[in-house]
Amino acid sequence: MSTLSPLPKLPPAPLAALALLALLAGCATQSGTPAAPDGYAAYVLMGESGAVARVVLDAPACPAITVDGASGPMALRAAPATLPLRPNASKGDAKPSAFPLRVCEAALPPGAASASVLGRALPLPRAEPRRIVVIGDTGCRMKESGNEYQDCNDPQAYPFAAVAAAAAAWRPDLVVHVGDYAYRESPCPDGRAGCAGSPYGYGWDVWRADFFAPAAALLSAAPWVVARGNHESCERAGQGWWRLLDPRPLQAGRDCADPARDADANYSDPYAVSLGGGAQLLVADTAATTWKGLQPGDTGYEQYRAAYRRLDALSQQAPWNIAVTHHPILGVGAEVKPDGAFEWHLGDLGLQQSFGSLNPLLLPAQVQALLSGHVHLWQQLSFASPHPTQFVAGFSGTAEDMAPLPASLPPGVAPAPGAVADQFSTWIGGFGFMAMERGAPGVWTVTVHDRLGAIKNRCRISGRRSACSVTQVQ
Repeated sequence: MSTLSPLPKLPPAPLAALALLALLAGCATQSGTPAAPDGYAAYVLMGESGAVARVVLDAPACPAITVDGASGPMALRAAPATLPLRPNASKGDAKPSAFPLRVCEAALPPGAASASVLGRALPLPRAEPRRIVVIGDTGCRMKESGNEYQDCNDPQAYPFAAVAAAAAAWRPDLVVHVGDYAYRESPCPDGRAGCAGSPYGYGWDVWRADFFAPAAALLSAAPWVVARGNHESCERAGQGWWRLLDPRPLQAGRDCADPARDADANYSDPYAVSLGGGAQLLVADTAATTWKGLQPGDTGYEQYRAAYRRLDALSQQAPWNIAVTHHPILGVGAEVKPDGAFEWHLGDLGLQQSFGSLNPLLLPAQVQALLSGHVHLWQQLSFASPHPTQFVAGFSGTAEDMAPLPASLPPGVAPAPGAVADQFSTWIGGFGFMAMERGAPGVWTVTVHDRLGAIKNRCRISGRRSACSVTQVQ
């Protein structure tokens, strides 16, 4: 077990830089939404087959892509369509999902020096990215069930555009999104100014408002690795997930259009994204797991056992592995009940039961760290037991979880059976992004930034262990 060296004290925030970021974020937004074309988005995704350029546009045909000066066609991924009404997990029936734009794509060859579409330069992957931004849970919550309505029109209440601009200014080589992109599920109630006029449902208008418009600066800054969250399950925004973000080819029956095929479309195989230098990301689709647990015979139980076996096989390809799952297997959350009682929410039970049936330590031995979201806060845990360190970065836009957490886990509270936490750091109620900088093999420096980019905490990962300089960020 490695020993972590002391962490430096946090430097004071550079005021000039913060003022510039505030000005940029303010200029980029109007009613909380950046100025971005209604009918155009261009971005680069990293998947199991390398980098893929993708364009969403209002055009009768796919455009050409220019790579290193040579022009070639982009392939049609999905034609404009309005998808049939289907059951909604949140509140009965949702409206049909309209996707009026064409989605086109093209694989980018390894080592490409330049690429552009319609004159817009695309960010290209580095063979060994050294600066990685991690964000998650970025949409604006509008949900009739539970009467949860975030003020999407207020950039202070919904600051994802500012977070994305600050993360882009940090100049990452790669962006990792740990899942949950589309949150505007229900119409804004009459008379509520904070979300008045907002789109709702699961079509392009919501995907643009919740993701593509506010993330525009960051989409232009670097390629992305995207994890699928429970908000992208077939019962919710899965149709948009498969059309817009999943890096693999779109297949009939795996597009969430037909509820009879959800047993296929709600699951997909894990894949690896190389980070070079003996390191890789292992990306797992956990959209359909459940905190209620999974038992032998359940569809999800067998699907996630298969996913574990795939993760184990992929982890043999590199000595250093960082797993990316939306649901934190080794994280914790809390809830304060109406009567004031405190209730702990521990690591995802469905994954613990399915993965744990094959490995009591839950993740393959060569996984050193786990990046997740789902819980709307920032969090770090490291373990005296041989579990990988867990980071939760679900703090980038969606209404925050505000239940106070103690400076250390109380006796008897563990995120998973046998997991003995000895390092625990949290930030409750703050919006921002997490950044990782590569050091020696198996070593990463982690910084936690607020919505304008100021550093709030510093951590260090060494092997499977991590430690942070601030226990409770204020």
